[in-house]
Amino acid sequence: MIIAQNIQKSFGPLKVLKGISLEVAKGEIISIVGASGAGKSTLLHIIGTLDKADTGSVALNGIRIQDLTERKISDFRNRHIGFVFQFHHLLPEFTALENVCIPAFIAKQGKKDAERKAMELLDFMNLRDRADHKPSELSGGEQQRVAVARALINNPSVILADEPSGNLDSTSAVELHKLFFRLRDTFRQTYVIVTHNLDLADMADRKLTIKDGLIDH
Repeated sequence: MIIAQNIQKSFGPLKVLKGISLEVAKGEIISIVGASGAGKSTLLHIIGTLDKADTGSVALNGIRIQDLTERKISDFRNRHIGFVFQFHHLLPEFTALENVCIPAFIAKQGKKDAERKAMELLDFMNLRDRADHKPSELSGGEQQRVAVARALINNPSVILADEPSGNLDSTSAVELHKLFFRLRDTFRQTYVIVTHNLDLADMADRKLTIKDGLIDH
């Protein structure tokens, strides 16, 4: 599902990624760990088309990202990649249901279809009765589950999560990571999760450690 080859990235004189190659199978959940500043988020952003590598290549589901125009990259990202960040980034003026629907509207899905799919996802997250609540009326764990539902609305083949449980208490964090496994078993997506939480990282099918800009074998 994901093939990254010789990914290198510098910010000014600082070389953050020094030639990372990895492959992730369809339906696999991998975690990426490493010290702060090791380049975990940078790698995730490059895989997710939010940033470009200085050298190297990324292919998702057989499509080479570097062969796409900027416009096609945005469309590809919207349809094929779901993002979950440490901060849920929900829009405060919209309800949970409306927040989940936004990527579907960007993909030009009809309102009725988008809302039906959003309600199915909220139901799966045990949030059906919270659909009309705004983010300020939801707990931290509920807000993050809404953000996960939003990441899933367009049936992406890949979910990229950057410290998704970083702002949650330990119980909510474990629940969120268990949710990723339930989602994988139900929808067969591929998950790449960057986390500092080693207990949660160990739950993944495979754990990769980035050290000094390389994957530590």
